[in-house]
Amino acid sequence: MIFKLKTSQKTQQIFAEIGKSTSLKPYTLVKHAIAWSLKEQGKITSFSSDNEGLELNRQTITGEYDDYFKVLIEQAEGRHLSNEEYFPKYIKAHIDRGAILLESRYKHAGDLDKYVLEALGVGDTV
Repeated sequence: MIFKLKTSQKTQQIFAEIGKSTSLKPYTLVKHAIAWSLKEQGKITSFSSDNEGLELNRQTITGEYDDYFKVLIEQAEGRHLSNEEYFPKYIKAHIDRGAILLESRYKHAGDLDKYVLEALGVGDTV
């Protein structure tokens, strides 16, 4: 079983940029990225990216909620995923796609407070 993955270089850059202005660490941002990717309509099967970014541990990404993340991704894909498919392939794809969405939403909000309000659905641009 694989316990580590490497994000894309773009994801690493996005996390560094957002982290610099918010003090949020990659272990927090990765969960936001997965959530935004899951909210996006469409399967992730055709998404591809490099492996030149951050090295992340499975425990850091999903922690005690690994089974929940797997079920959410299976629902988004509309099928059962083997553990080998789920991690690292699908988790990585959702992190990398979600990081792009996260960057867009964060830039649109302008700061952390507005981003959080918009993510909760109480901001003025959600």
